[in-house]
Amino acid sequence: MEHLQSEETTGVNSQAVENLRVGDLVTDQEKQSKEAEAQNIGHDGPEFDDISDAADVRSKRNDESRDLQSRTQLENLETKSETEIITDRQEDSGDKTSAGGDLESRNQETNLDGNSGQTDLANEVDDRESTQVFDKSDEIPSEDPNLEPVFDGTEVPGMEANRSMSGRRYDADQDSPGVVEKAVALKNFVKEKSAVAVSTMMRRLSGKRDEGAVDNVDDEGKDVSDIRKVGENKVASEKAAEKFDWNPLNYIKKSSDAGVENKTEQIDSIVMKGRIILYTKLGCQESNEIRLFLRLKRLRYVEINIDVFPSRKKELERISGSTSVPKVFFNEILIGGSSELKVLDESGKLDEKVDFLITEEPLSEAPSPPLSGEDDVPNSGLPDEMAIVVRKMKESIAVKDRLHKVRRFTNCFLGSEAIDFLSEDQYLERPEAVEFARKLADKHFFRHVTDENLFEDGNHLYRFLDDDPIVVSQCHNIPRGISTLKPKPLAEIASRLRFLSRAIFEAYAYEDGRRVDYTSIHASEEFARYLRIVEELQRVEISDSSREEKLAFFINLYNMMAIHAILVLGHPDGALERRKLFGEFKYVIGGSTYSLSAIQNGILRGNQRPPYNLKKPFGAKDKRSTVALPYPEPLIHFALVYGTRSGPALRCYSPGKIDEELLDAARNFLRNGGVVIDSSAKAVNASKILKWYSIDFGKNEVEVIKHVSNYLDPAESEVLLDLLATSELKVTYQHYDWGLNC
Repeated sequence: MEHLQSEETTGVNSQAVENLRVGDLVTDQEKQSKEAEAQNIGHDGPEFDDISDAADVRSKRNDESRDLQSRTQLENLETKSETEIITDRQEDSGDKTSAGGDLESRNQETNLDGNSGQTDLANEVDDRESTQVFDKSDEIPSEDPNLEPVFDGTEVPGMEANRSMSGRRYDADQDSPGVVEKAVALKNFVKEKSAVAVSTMMRRLSGKRDEGAVDNVDDEGKDVSDIRKVGENKVASEKAAEKFDWNPLNYIKKSSDAGVENKTEQIDSIVMKGRIILYTKLGCQESNEIRLFLRLKRLRYVEINIDVFPSRKKELERISGSTSVPKVFFNEILIGGSSELKVLDESGKLDEKVDFLITEEPLSEAPSPPLSGEDDVPNSGLPDEMAIVVRKMKESIAVKDRLHKVRRFTNCFLGSEAIDFLSEDQYLERPEAVEFARKLADKHFFRHVTDENLFEDGNHLYRFLDDDPIVVSQCHNIPRGISTLKPKPLAEIASRLRFLSRAIFEAYAYEDGRRVDYTSIHASEEFARYLRIVEELQRVEISDSSREEKLAFFINLYNMMAIHAILVLGHPDGALERRKLFGEFKYVIGGSTYSLSAIQNGILRGNQRPPYNLKKPFGAKDKRSTVALPYPEPLIHFALVYGTRSGPALRCYSPGKIDEELLDAARNFLRNGGVVIDSSAKAVNASKILKWYSIDFGKNEVEVIKHVSNYLDPAESEVLLDLLATSELKVTYQHYDWGLNC
């Protein structure tokens, strides 16, 4: 009987392999048919005499494909096999595209309901297990320009997370040698046939060109280049405090029609052996004039803000005789301020000075650029006794991969082992040790792998925060290891972040904040200091902050985080890459992970659905929902900067004046091209931001226009309302330029 079952199994699997080969032939024919149709579309004239002839040919080809496919048998077995194989392939290759979201969800750690009723990191895993709803721009990004944005609240896990959170079930039938052998053969066959096709399709969906190059695929069908990139990103996240050793402009893609004015001065700057040093301070208008002058002259300079680097005041007084700014140095030679530069330029002597910089290196007495860590507030404070205990516990107990509810979880420990350690180390009775462990979990040191409880004694699995696979693979503000210092108050961290952001925006943003010099930001000591500041957010308490504090903090953090994401991932070129930028680049804040989309739609919009999505970012039991604002803040859309040319200007926001500053940002954006009124045509042309987030401004288009009229000039507002009253107003929306704001 066992021999007969083995023969039947062999026959079924052989038939499945044959069916897949036939299906592969059908796929190739359909692909050739589509390529032929695409070539016909690209011709200057139609290939057929009329549309009906072309339709008949396409219909005939489709009928032939269907006839060939209908000859195959065991359709249910074939479908099942393909699904299982694709699932295994995604598990091995770490496919993160939205097209495979529902298949990836089968390999996640938890198997919860679609309401995502868990909290923080476990809630994000549960969100990905439920059916994901994608907008049409993800399916065919280029067909409908109205569906271009991808601010998806569903955060797709990274490759490392997928690999470490394997959801394979251990069935007894898999131990059968015959079944295992045939399953492996079937799996390898499909991998060999589908590796190139799948990777090519993903590149095309993401807007990348495929010029017929052979894919870099290893013997198991994994894309080696993709693995290498993920490895590099992982190293970058583990060493967030270190400067990047690559030029981000190599990865920042620019549209082919971009003019010279859209390029940063670093690209066209004059190559010099010498060095230009510019001393400035915050809020100095003359410093802005000098920055603009040097950019127009294509002269690269290093800025030293004496408010950010106060120790340089003594140096400035020593080499120039005073601490007044701005002052410009060409190597060790003092040039002066804005007026002195203009005099040199008008007299023609500036060219001589530039020639000197081109050929001569600076002497030792010349002012030097800021040093790493210079004048930075040391990351010090009171020692955290709990953190010391947790670090010792992590070194003592067994942290390894374990099974829980027929699923494998990486880097976990047992609750009973933690209690054993705490009882011995802290001299506590077992019930007391449980209470102490719950305090540690409440302080975000560790959590249950599926958030079933805060902490319990027994065979429950828990994981340290810095061992979570999502944190390891996607979060870019958490160093390896547990900090032994007490978390600082959010107000203190937010104040330092606001001060530093203002200095960065003044120094490296121009045209009133609408253009950003990413190259200079990447190389600056201010940005390195920012990376050190955001590391302090991993266990900060934010739920008790006021509305004004949350608004200012998260807006400032969002804008700096977007710059950080662009420097790490590059500028997104297409809808799928935007999904990665907005949904997969994350920070750990207060023990939970936040993407750009989670901050915008979850926190600042009061947990509202992103555009063209049916799912809210946070579930009902998600701890992050307690941080979210109680209702949407519509004016945040004129303050959040995505790194695009059609977005608002960069600026800093403070808790004390947040409403006044947001009102000013709305007026600045809408009065400078955000809304254009044509009274003769009885039409208004508005930013597409007002369409994407119309629900935040009103229930319908009329209410949105009325809301917007409050921020226009009084005369334009009156014209707009008069046109609206006649019911003849035509509303159109501007093309959104996703090009990089550099």
